[in-house]
Amino acid sequence: MNKRILLTVAYDGTAYSGWQIQPQGETVEGTLNRALTELLEQETAVIGASRTDAGVHALGNRAVFDTKSMIPAEKFSYALNRYLPQDIRINASKEVPDDFHPRKTNCEKTYVYQIYNAPFPDPTRRLYSHFTYVPLDVQKMKKAAQHFVGTQDFAAVSTFKPEVESTVRTIMQITVEAEEETAGPAEKKHAGMITITVRGNGFLYHMVRIIAGTLIDVGCGRLQPEQIPVILESKDREKAGQTAPACGLTLREIRFIPEPEVGAEDAD
Repeated sequence: MNKRILLTVAYDGTAYSGWQIQPQGETVEGTLNRALTELLEQETAVIGASRTDAGVHALGNRAVFDTKSMIPAEKFSYALNRYLPQDIRINASKEVPDDFHPRKTNCEKTYVYQIYNAPFPDPTRRLYSHFTYVPLDVQKMKKAAQHFVGTQDFAAVSTFKPEVESTVRTIMQITVEAEEETAGPAEKKHAGMITITVRGNGFLYHMVRIIAGTLIDVGCGRLQPEQIPVILESKDREKAGQTAPACGLTLREIRFIPEPEVGAEDAD
């Protein structure tokens, strides 16, 4: 009898050409499929909840696969990790209803973008943050960030894809936090590690990275916080900031609403 297993997947995306299988290049999805096929001794493929780009990291991506294996659902995380490279780990596994699909279920996704703002790069942080030596005004970045909150058209902060039917999305929360708060550009003070956390019901292609790049432009004075609503209303990608590099982005969490549980539909 088939059962569907939901995995919580963490990975360092540095060595991968993204999540989704590509004609060329190693991918997280392809690596997972090979590991599952070896473990189960039959061709097995996952369906991922989020197709992260090349170089993007994750702490909590989710994926499902079907199996007739007698391995207990909660033990798949332990068994599968034995077949995976050190830069991919399964942090949890559980059985879910047979019809559960991770891309057709309401969810909230939380992304984190890190910017290392200092006079010189830190070699130990280079794989997980974007470095900039220009002092950033964190207070202005915080003010600008709040203009992204809400349900609105985010075409201006996304890379166009013709198959996307709507560019309207909802951002529930966005925060900007720094190791050292800057007192303004006049003091030329660096902020250390700046962490941008964005929680929403879905994201367009490159959306978080473009928001991060736009906030960097605000922080260094190329844009003002008051310009963000105008940029969004324009729906013009050229008016927003750069697409910040992939290395700074991590998918922290995907929370399904409701979280799937076997037998939950029978509960009172």
